[in-house]
Amino acid sequence: MRLRQNLALLLTLVLTGFVVPLHTPLALAQSSSVEMLPMPRSRPLALPTHAAVPAPSSEATAAIAAVISTPQPVTLTAHIIPEGVTISNGLIWRIFESKAGSDGALGLVAKSDDGIAHVELAPGDYVVHVAYGRAQISEPIAVMPGLNAKDFVLEAGALRLNSAVIGDIVIPPNMLRFDIYTGDDANRTMVDEGLLPNDIIILNAGTYHIISHFGTVNAVVRADLRVEPDQLTDATLYHHASQISFKLASEEGGEAIADVEWTVKTADGATIYSDLGAFPSTVLAEGNYLVLAKQGEQVFNREFKVSPGSAREIEVLTTVY
Repeated sequence: MRLRQNLALLLTLVLTGFVVPLHTPLALAQSSSVEMLPMPRSRPLALPTHAAVPAPSSEATAAIAAVISTPQPVTLTAHIIPEGVTISNGLIWRIFESKAGSDGALGLVAKSDDGIAHVELAPGDYVVHVAYGRAQISEPIAVMPGLNAKDFVLEAGALRLNSAVIGDIVIPPNMLRFDIYTGDDANRTMVDEGLLPNDIIILNAGTYHIISHFGTVNAVVRADLRVEPDQLTDATLYHHASQISFKLASEEGGEAIADVEWTVKTADGATIYSDLGAFPSTVLAEGNYLVLAKQGEQVFNREFKVSPGSAREIEVLTTVY
């Protein structure tokens, strides 16, 4: 009876899909007989490392700062031409910073009037300007720790000027003056002005535009002159003009009348000269002129012509004009 009940129960379980496992799974069965090796433990990736640079000591920093800031000896020399004699006097040295300040100008660091300049400058870059008369040059210089020296070549020459009236008529020196320019007609730059005859001026080699003034009115001569290195250039410029004096008289050869107002006009009517007195004198370039002599309410005049030559007198007569 009990056997029949057990069989009925077993049949019921089969019909409902319940299966009782009769074997242990393969994986579990194998785990009991095969030993699994342990996995290696992961380690962080090792990155290359750099050796730390030790910071400079305070002593080393102070030593470097002292070298950088300590003035170093600098010797400056100049020559007129390469391999020429060292200029011993007449030089003006100026040393400037290499970078402009907020005002756009280079700061002046040192100056010397010695032929051979000895200065002390902190290591760094500078601009050196040297002038010899009107000759000048500027060049950079780098000052390093230790002895420093630099030589400058000015490529300079000298110019001496004079003037005369054509025909080699001597002009009094106090009636002459000279102006010197560089550049072309459209862009003239004045180098010097008001030079007296026979003055010697030192210039950089090159071509210069010279203006000679004879008197103060219109007697002017221009010329372009070349100055060569290490040479003195002598030049004489010739004027087509004459010294002219005026006199108002009542008769030819008579005494000069005082308190006369004088006016000189060119042929086209331009007034170029005026003066007050009995014997005014001036210098006029070659050409035709009209002179007016006013004495009181009366005006006397005379036309005259100026030709190059010695000084002459123009007499205005009250009885004729």
